[in-house]
Amino acid sequence: MKRVLAFDFGASNGRALIGEKTDGKIVYTEVHRFSNDPVSLNGKLYWDFLRLFHEIKTGIVKAKQAGGFDSIGIDTWGVDYGFIDKKGDLINTPYHYRDLRTEGAMEKVFPLFGGKENLYKRTGTQFMRFNTLFQLYVSLTEDREAYDRAETMLFIPDLMAYMLTGAKVAEYTIASTSQMLNPVTGDWDYEAVEKIGFDTKKLPKIVPSGYVYGNVKKDICEELGIDSVPVIAVCTHDTGSAVAAVPADMENTCYISCGTWSLMGVELEKPVLTDESYTENFTNEGGYNKSIRFLKNIMGLWIIQESRRRWEKEGHLYSFAELADMAKESKSVCYIDPDYPAFDNPGNMPERIREYCRKTGQNEPQTIGEFARCIYESLALKYKYTLETIEKLTGKKFAAINIIGGGCKAEILCKMTADICGVKVIAGPSEATALGNIAVQLIALGDVKDLTEAKKYIGAGGDVKEYMPSGEYVSDYEKFKSIIKKL
Repeated sequence: MKRVLAFDFGASNGRALIGEKTDGKIVYTEVHRFSNDPVSLNGKLYWDFLRLFHEIKTGIVKAKQAGGFDSIGIDTWGVDYGFIDKKGDLINTPYHYRDLRTEGAMEKVFPLFGGKENLYKRTGTQFMRFNTLFQLYVSLTEDREAYDRAETMLFIPDLMAYMLTGAKVAEYTIASTSQMLNPVTGDWDYEAVEKIGFDTKKLPKIVPSGYVYGNVKKDICEELGIDSVPVIAVCTHDTGSAVAAVPADMENTCYISCGTWSLMGVELEKPVLTDESYTENFTNEGGYNKSIRFLKNIMGLWIIQESRRRWEKEGHLYSFAELADMAKESKSVCYIDPDYPAFDNPGNMPERIREYCRKTGQNEPQTIGEFARCIYESLALKYKYTLETIEKLTGKKFAAINIIGGGCKAEILCKMTADICGVKVIAGPSEATALGNIAVQLIALGDVKDLTEAKKYIGAGGDVKEYMPSGEYVSDYEKFKSIIKKL
């Protein structure tokens, strides 16, 4: 029986978990948890990469003390990267995707492709200002010294694996977040990358999920007092790992990987590159076994998280459970579009909500409960809007929504989603990303036959609740649609 070590990095924290298959289930134990705090310096926002790698080492030591492990897998957020020089050293601390240096970059890149639509037809990627293609364009134009020194660009999980093994490759699911991949071939769109002036020799080879980077290097084994084990390229994009763990019938179910972001979509065999998918700004990202995750990035619980931080600074500390209770007891006074650009970045989120209401001619929320109600309800309404769009673009009809990730613990959001969307909501597993990471490692080690078998073991874990439409939350969907179209 194999035991595997999964590192799951989110935008605000990270965990190390030991997982294994036992008694017909995939089970896990958390051995290390740590915060992931971005660093603001001289007006720029960075990931604290060296500290994060230190946390990996700490997690390895704790996992050894907890009984050992047979392999390591790492998943993280998408799009961000680091440059490695000819000596094999990291050149600069990787930028955080919320850094503002990419503002306006998309508008400068589109003409290089003869327009925005041509770029979409090549890559099938949702346009977001921080996609890797736009970050690299800024690096070429504003940080040329680092670019010129670079021999290889590596995405964050691949960069972490490189530090452990020395292997310089890009796993398929993380590469698919970059707006640089051809979703039909599954390889780089070299011509597209060349159009921004980037040297394609700096791109690593793309490898499939389940690929073995190599074994942990001798110096790290000696430092940490461990035996050398393989490091496996799981679905290294955290959403890719989460979707791999969805236990529901994917033919009839739409998923939402819900955390800081809400990623809502379906699994398909082929990408959707139509005029309609371009207009709706849907993305075709990679999944396990070269599947396509056809989805929409929706701002998720970030808005309530950032609002809560603001209230804490003002001396009001509320738990998320308390915020949910206040939302439930409050009336609906306004709606927002969770994807309105003003909500993207850190700051005074409640004031931005007030400003949005003023711009759209709505009443402003007055109480904490009204703010929370507005955020949760607007998210559920955006899910309904997105569900209808997915059905239109794919020609499929979905009987259920499977909410996975930490957001499935937000009961008010699950209930609102069931009522507003009018379909069953399956909530769980909450640790889908970690479970997907563990599953791919167990498959690579031969302990689990394939992903179908892995999903059965995950479903047997019992971390799932169901919510049927109850009529408890009644919202004005037509009003919501008219409001989000105003801006």
